[in-house]
Amino acid sequence: MRITNKIMQRNNLSNINTNKMYQDKLSTQMSTQKKINRPSEDPVVAIRSLRLRSNVTEITQYYSKNIPDAESWIKITEDSLSKLSDIIANMAAQCTRGTNSDFTTTDRGTILEQLKLLADEVYATGDADYAGRYVFTGLRTDTPLSFLSEQERNYTITEQLDKSALDEFTSVNTGKVLEINSSNYNDNDHSDIKEDDITSVDVHRIRLAYNDCSDGSIPKISFIQDDGKGNIKEVVWADGTGTATYKIEKMNSHVTNPDPYTYAAQTDNAIVYIPETGELLLGENAYKEVMAKKDLESTSNINEGEIRITYEKSHWQKGDLRPEHYFACEADKLDDTGAVVTDDQGNPIRIPYNDTYLTTNAERQVIEYDVGFNQTIRINSRADECFKHGIGREVDDIIAAMENVQELERAQADIKAIMEKLPEGDAGMATLQNQLDAVEKALTYAEKKEQKMFEGGISAFQKYLDEANLCVTACGSRGSKLDLIKNRSQNQKTTYETLKSQNEDIDITEVAIQLTSAELTYDAALMAAGKVMQTSLMNFI
Repeated sequence: MRITNKIMQRNNLSNINTNKMYQDKLSTQMSTQKKINRPSEDPVVAIRSLRLRSNVTEITQYYSKNIPDAESWIKITEDSLSKLSDIIANMAAQCTRGTNSDFTTTDRGTILEQLKLLADEVYATGDADYAGRYVFTGLRTDTPLSFLSEQERNYTITEQLDKSALDEFTSVNTGKVLEINSSNYNDNDHSDIKEDDITSVDVHRIRLAYNDCSDGSIPKISFIQDDGKGNIKEVVWADGTGTATYKIEKMNSHVTNPDPYTYAAQTDNAIVYIPETGELLLGENAYKEVMAKKDLESTSNINEGEIRITYEKSHWQKGDLRPEHYFACEADKLDDTGAVVTDDQGNPIRIPYNDTYLTTNAERQVIEYDVGFNQTIRINSRADECFKHGIGREVDDIIAAMENVQELERAQADIKAIMEKLPEGDAGMATLQNQLDAVEKALTYAEKKEQKMFEGGISAFQKYLDEANLCVTACGSRGSKLDLIKNRSQNQKTTYETLKSQNEDIDITEVAIQLTSAELTYDAALMAAGKVMQTSLMNFI
């Protein structure tokens, strides 16, 4: 093949251009510190880079955002639960102090004030929030655990209980002894008060989650059964209509002769509803029938021992727990001003909450965070697991018993003071003595009840303390698990970032050497081309 000067010139120019392109590529790599700038330069590197960048982005989201957010949530929850445990332990300690044989009136006043303060604090702890989200209210993170102010809103609540909800309650009927004073002790209404007028009865009771329930409605008690065809049906066992097995009778707490407790204790088929105290009192027959209910082994899909009680409550005090965080319920819809929203017929529009709770094996509201590749962790503790209604209700019973003793002690002191002022042989002395005997009998009953409430409170608060500690332990376990996930995520993040860098980043030292070599090659090519260009065939003609 004949090589001409023209061919040599073209080849030199081509080589110079190739060297220049290579030098430009190396210069671009030095500027960007990346191996490629377009996928076409190296498809394998480009595909691997896309995958690794996706992995780095995901693990960065987990490690830098999700995990810290979960850590903060769990920390807030754990602190609140620890505080709850301390409060309940203090309540149990106050009850233990109340059972002391050297218990005095001054001690009673101190314990009473302590219990009131602790009762106010226990549910306020449940309103803890993280970044504006309430941590104990399940998926309703925008709704506080308790009512933050007094409010009127009608709720229809369905509680799901079992036989453990029944207890035995002692009621002391003090009659009119607390009304006695220096101006009326000898009138027609009080002069015939005697020791025999004071009674004490024990009655079977279901204590609802709330007191001060709606006075105009009567609860419904029902059980669930299998109709034999695999269908679940709810059977009303007691209500106010009289069409069920038992008819529930409403009696207000101020009713006397007989009072609700005495009536229920003496009437075997009675079921008495006291709306002010939120209590259902069961006669002996009704009690035995409820206790006979049990979950059948032959029906795994339902619990025949579950007791469902549906009732209404419309007036809410500050600090009352909101039913939507605990029960299946319905509530009136309110507008921004707090007024009830109605339909075209003027009927209140109702909002249902937690209707799935009435189904078998219903899942409660659990919040889970994605904290790793195909890995989630639960971060929340629900209010119904730790902030139980029974805590406040137990305190209410103990406080009521202590206040009753204080009232009787004051009545005893007042009668003794009146007797001291009367002249010896006064005709009213016998009346006052009968009244004093009645007060002292009532005081004896009340003190026994108080001691019984203290003893029961120790057991009850210990149970609530165990449940709270279990929640603390579960929360701590989640925190420990999250720490392990965080450490693993940190290692994964480092690994993926290293692989990503190895795949797409240049070795600056190596590229700098290559660039220097390319520059020398380019300069040499220019010199060689210059010499070739100077010589042609004409120089030899």
